[in-house]
Amino acid sequence: MATTVFVNEIHYDNTGTDTGEAIEIAGPAGTDLSGWSLALYNGTGGAVYNMRALSGTIPDAGAGLGVLSFDYPSNGIQNGAPDGVALVDPAGTVVQFLTYEGFFTAVGGPADGLPGTDIGVDEAGTEPVGFSLQLTGSGTVAEDFTWTGPLEASFGSLNLGQGGDDLPPPPPPPLATISEIQGAGHRSPLEGETVRTSGIVTARDSNGFWLQDPTGDGDDATADGIFVFTGNTLPDEAVIGTELALTGRVTEFLPGNNANNLTVTELTGPTGLAVLSTGNALPAAVVLGEEGRLPPTQVIEDDGFASFDPATDGIDFFESLEGMRLAVPEAVAISGTNSFGETWVLADGGAGAGPRNARGGITLVQGDDNPERIQVDTDSGVLPGFNPAVTTGDALHGLEGVLSYDFGNYELVPTSAFEVTLGGLQPESTALEADRRHLLVAEYNVENLDPGDGARIGTLAEQIVLKLNTPDILALQEIQDGNGTLNDGLTDASVTYQALADAIVSAGGPRYAFADIPPADDTSGGEPGGNIRTGFLYDPTRVTLLPDSLRQVLDSDLSDGDAFADSRTPLVGDFQFGREVVTIINIHSSSKGGGTSLFGAVQPAVNGSEEQRIAQAEEINAFVDGLLAEDNRANILVVGDANEFAWNPSQHVMTGEAEGRRGQVLFDLAAEQEPPEERYTYNFDGNAQALDHSLVSRALLNRAEYDTVHLNSEYPDAERVSDHDPSVIQLFLPPGTDWHGMGG
Repeated sequence: MATTVFVNEIHYDNTGTDTGEAIEIAGPAGTDLSGWSLALYNGTGGAVYNMRALSGTIPDAGAGLGVLSFDYPSNGIQNGAPDGVALVDPAGTVVQFLTYEGFFTAVGGPADGLPGTDIGVDEAGTEPVGFSLQLTGSGTVAEDFTWTGPLEASFGSLNLGQGGDDLPPPPPPPLATISEIQGAGHRSPLEGETVRTSGIVTARDSNGFWLQDPTGDGDDATADGIFVFTGNTLPDEAVIGTELALTGRVTEFLPGNNANNLTVTELTGPTGLAVLSTGNALPAAVVLGEEGRLPPTQVIEDDGFASFDPATDGIDFFESLEGMRLAVPEAVAISGTNSFGETWVLADGGAGAGPRNARGGITLVQGDDNPERIQVDTDSGVLPGFNPAVTTGDALHGLEGVLSYDFGNYELVPTSAFEVTLGGLQPESTALEADRRHLLVAEYNVENLDPGDGARIGTLAEQIVLKLNTPDILALQEIQDGNGTLNDGLTDASVTYQALADAIVSAGGPRYAFADIPPADDTSGGEPGGNIRTGFLYDPTRVTLLPDSLRQVLDSDLSDGDAFADSRTPLVGDFQFGREVVTIINIHSSSKGGGTSLFGAVQPAVNGSEEQRIAQAEEINAFVDGLLAEDNRANILVVGDANEFAWNPSQHVMTGEAEGRRGQVLFDLAAEQEPPEERYTYNFDGNAQALDHSLVSRALLNRAEYDTVHLNSEYPDAERVSDHDPSVIQLFLPPGTDWHGMGG
């Protein structure tokens, strides 16, 4: 039976908000812990930051050994590195002074001057909620046991593989192949069980390694690879090419502790590592595409996970490859590399994928979410120092890695450097121009623009002059106030507009005037303190903003709340060009925040803030109806970032299509003039898509030419000035036509 009292288990850190922090004490059954205490030490300076008096009697869990657990509040136990805990007996004697994530000597408190004993394992902050560090083995004193983990927590009971000298040793864990662990589904049929398995180490990361069965079971529905989670310390045996046998607990790791993500099947807390052979060739990579396994090309998930269909559902197809080596021949980029090092690609140069657009991307269209695309995520823990910037249309040669999942997407983590052949994609320029008979209008989401964006403002100005042909009117979204995100109550954006206007002059353009209606402080969403809004730049030598015409589309009925709360109120202006007046409604509807990933755990995916966008669209449509009631030939433009696809309900409400053919009052120029695959202003997760729209009233429908100018969305984050592409509308308004369309 146990002869001493000792610390048996601790949890201090996990992914997301620290949850379930605790320290467990083990000792002889019947021991009264009254008078015992725990002193928590901060490794920076070595001082005590918490004292905890213990109480209770240790129960008998078998053969005279028992445990008592003591909970702490979230963040009550510090995360290192390093920190420590001292166990103090009723006489004030320190029985143990343990440290984690390093070593230090205590300063002050009961352990003053004592050097700590590093337990040798730690929690990296990436572990799932419900894991801990714990002792395993058998014996009567602390030194008989070994610290291990992170493993699934067992506070209040003996740890896995733990017992006193008088207890029989635990039975050996059952044998299971990796494919049996993975199973034909998104969660392991052996979840929660401890098993022994074997495979070849195929890749190493900073917190674990991948293991793959070199033979497999021949079933495409069951993956033959798996990630073994070890925490910050990788075992010496985990060498690439080494065949290992090991014991571990089967867990389903939830990335980010976010229920909208799928889980990743893992083995955690590996023990009993045995080297079976070394220097092995790695298992052959599964080839993605025509020479191997073809992913589905239309459906991601069609039955809410009721069945597992790798042949037809993209989400099941990639799950069947989880943890395995994967090769993507003739990979072609369909996105620029983002700030997280993520790039989306298609296999086989995009053969068989679709719908492809003329510039090399793949376009999101109604009914086709493009499940054939795959994210490539360079990981510094797997391949340090390799993070090439890739542009849509570039070719990636020798792309090979292991398949993982994070942030709502399956991802290929490269295990060797690939070569990039530039596709030579050039930013576009519009051919549309302004002249005495044509009014040129552009809409552009300029992504949180403030005066501090000096270089970006200069590039933006050059785009406006050289790529957009200095439009007569610019309807801008995401203009921030004059000091950006400094949250001091300022909402005026004159300094921001002036900086852009000055840069346009420097780039060879005209002197623009500007106009907006500032939002109330912190009411328009976006970055805190930024007070983003919609606004106009206009060339006063070409157009006149009619006096008192600047106004907003407001919610006409606040009894059910404000449709534009925490969003942008549409800005309206009447602009005179010759004898014609055009009313422009500049919109920036609520974002898709709160939505879920197309490859997420919620199927079908949630379209975030859809109800709010519908309510906003109702107000915009009613406002347009009012203008047309005054003048049924009114020249009306509704332009900007609708944050929605043309086929979704809010856009049908805005145009009036929801009321039937006779109710339609606005017409989408992209839908009228471009094929579906060419309608895009944005790229999200490799899908080129249209969030920005240019709608016209019937009076302008046959007098408008439309052009999306692809300047940003296809390029690496570091090379673009916004995440949106601008659009240009040329309106044929020759001199001598009737002056109408005052629009109220």
